This record gives sequence, C-alpha cells and structure tokens, in this order.
Amino acid sequence: MGRFSRAGNELYTGARSIDFVGRRSVWYSVSVVIVGFFLTVIVLNGFKFGIEFTGGTEYRVLNLTGQNAGQSGADKARDLVASSGIEDAGTPVVTTSGKDSLIVQVEPISSDEAGELQSKLQEGLGVKPGDVSPTEIGASWGKEVAKRAILGVGIFLILVVLFIWGYFREWKMSVAGLVALLHDVVITMGVYSLSGFTVTPAAVTGLLAILGFSMYDTVVVFDKIRENTHDLRRSGQTYSDAANLAVNQTLVRSINTSIVALIPIGAILYVSAVQLGASSLQDLALAQFVGMGVGIYSSVFIAPRLLVHMKQSEATVVDADRRARARAKRDVDKYANVPTFTEDMPVVEGSGELDEDDEGQPRTPFVTPASRASATGSGRVVPEPKAPIEPSGSAHRPQPTRQPRSKRGK
Repeated sequence: MGRFSRAGNELYTGARSIDFVGRRSVWYSVSVVIVGFFLTVIVLNGFKFGIEFTGGTEYRVLNLTGQNAGQSGADKARDLVASSGIEDAGTPVVTTSGKDSLIVQVEPISSDEAGELQSKLQEGLGVKPGDVSPTEIGASWGKEVAKRAILGVGIFLILVVLFIWGYFREWKMSVAGLVALLHDVVITMGVYSLSGFTVTPAAVTGLLAILGFSMYDTVVVFDKIRENTHDLRRSGQTYSDAANLAVNQTLVRSINTSIVALIPIGAILYVSAVQLGASSLQDLALAQFVGMGVGIYSSVFIAPRLLVHMKQSEATVVDADRRARARAKRDVDKYANVPTFTEDMPVVEGSGELDEDDEGQPRTPFVTPASRASATGSGRVVPEPKAPIEPSGSAHRPQPTRQPRSKRGK
C-alpha cells in the first residue's frame, strides 16, 4: 500500500485526524480575510463586461483563404484591430467560426470608427467588401442577458436550499451549504475582477457549473456527517468529533475528484488563454477552474464548521458532548472511581464489576434487602406453607403433603 493510500486509510479509520472543525477562529478568520479582500477588489475594480452585456459592434468576416483562415487569421485580425488607433477597440474579442470565417467583437464605437475598422479588416485579411458584415448589438439585449443570468443563479440557489432540506431534513445544513456557495461565488467573481477577464455569457455558464460541483462535494460531506452522528449515544463521540471524522473520511475523495476535474479544465484554460487568445473557452474555463478549487475549500473548511457551530446548542448535541467529556475524564484514570473499602460496606450481588450510567459515573451498588434474605429461585420470596412439608421420594425434595378429605379439618 502506498504512502498516500495508507494515509487515506488512517484518515478514514480515525487513526490519524486533521482538525478541520475544531479550529473555529482560524478557519473563520482565513475565510473572512479572503472574502473581504475579493469584495474590496470587486468594489474598486468592477467588472469588464463583454458586448453581450454592454452592447457593441460585431464583425463577421467570411471567405478567408490561406494563412488568413483559422487561428493564424484570428491572431492577425486581433492585431489589425488593436493597432487601428481606436481607443474602444483596443481589446477585441476574436474567435474562429468554421474553417474560413471569423467573428470580431469590439466595444461600442461611432459610425465613422466602425467604417474605418471595416475597411482595415478587408484590406488586412484580403477579402471582398461584402465579406465583412458589421452588426450593432444594443445594450438593451445585454441587460436582458444579465437579468436572465441573475435569475438563473437565484433559481439555482433556491433549488439547492430546498434539495438539501428535503434530503437531510435539516434546515441548518441548507444554511451552511448556501453560505459555502456564496463564498465560492464571491471569490470567483473577485478573481474575474482582479484578472481583468471579460465577463461573458460563457463565464456565467461556468459559474453555474462550479456551483453544482461545489454543492455536490458539500452534500457528500454532509451525508457522511449524518451517518456518523446518527447515534451519538452509542458512538460515544461529540458532534464536533463525529463531524470532523466525516470530513477526514471524505478528504481523500475530495482531493482525487478535484484533481481529476482540474487537470482537463486547466489544460483548456491554458490553450484558450495562451494559444487561442481571448475566446469564450477562456471565460468558461477560468470560472470552472477557480470555482472548483474554491469549492473544495468551502466544502471542507466552511460548511462543516458552520454546521457544527449552529447545532452546538441543541439538547441532543449538548447531552452527547457531556457524556463524551465524562467518558474522556474517566478514561484518563480508570481506577479513580473505584470506592474505598470500609468495614461496614454492604454486600453487593453481581460479578464484582461496578456498572456505569450514561455519563460514565458508577451506579449505586445493589444491596440485598433483609426482607429478601430467604428468597429462592429467580428473585421470588418463599411463601408460607399451607400444609405440612415432608420429604418426597418422587420429587427428591420436601413437598407439602395432602391429607385425605375425611381427615381434613380435624
């Protein structure tokens, strides 16, 4: 068994444990600092929205041939637009469409600037005047896209809350899961604001995708917590210890799942950002890459810790914690509760071992009452005989004798 597999087995069995749940102040402080930093970045930098949200001009270039077709043509078109001297067209978005077509998108420009840019594309790419067709995209359509995107995120969050409540029958799990999702959304949006990447509908799609991934991992952790805390009285653990064990048991699975998911998404992000330039793949991959990484963090450090914090005042959890502390105190010195022998100590019936109550304290020993000193059998008191008792050969023990009817009462 490899070192990693052996470590995973130790985490699952509890032989090794990482305290994810107990260090409340540490994980809360780290999360507050991270979220606060990205909220500040969002407020100061804002977002760079694509023309789908703000409006702009889109040029569709057709019938490209030779080196002007494909990715080399996209790179050439990007350089032509960036070097045109038009300020609002300094960062164009150029994508390929089929084998011989390009789509060039720029921010809103004047009609004169649009005609100048159209001529520059025709000359630079060697196409006919009719092969470059500009299209104006209004801001009203972008507002509709933004409205629908916000509506989609809101519906998704509501469905998530209802699903967790319906599956676990625990509203506190819904709250913890929702807070973890908002944590992931804020960090992902902050990365977009900090990096200057363009926010497009593809980025919104990626955001919805990573919310689903993050919630999936959180549900797996919550399911293990429910399994470990189903019978705290029998397990002898506190709720916090059982929840922390659940996080450790799912840790290796979370790491493996995230690695398998992040490798292909990282490759897509590299190809789209470095080799293909700005494209919709870049926006989609960035949202998924950042969101999946943050989702693992929130499902391990945020959601379980918040759930334990909200449930620590429940009566069943308080009782379980008290029993666990009493048991831990007893296990420190197993002979601390053994009573000291005295001459007048009553005789105890049993095996000689002291029984314990639910909190690990020794029970009061059972003393045989004087009224039951003559009891025989399974705890019955011997009744007073109603007839003379004489030895019986058939029963091999004394038995009451029965007199003939003629002699009864004489």
